[in-house]
Amino acid sequence: MGLIDCLLLTLINAVICITLPKLLSLMKPNNINGTAPSLPNHTLQEAQSEVPSFPY
Repeated sequence: MGLIDCLLLTLINAVICITLPKLLSLMKPNNINGTAPSLPNHTLQEAQSEVPSFPY
């Protein structure tokens, strides 16, 4: 295969990889009961870092 063929296949592959997830998400059926999906309730917790002391 020539250089042009490889570039063309790479371009086609890139376009498909970018557009396919969007097309699949459009074809996916919406939530039937109409409620929004619940998001996990994440709260930020202060990190407790203790520096270990090693005897020298």
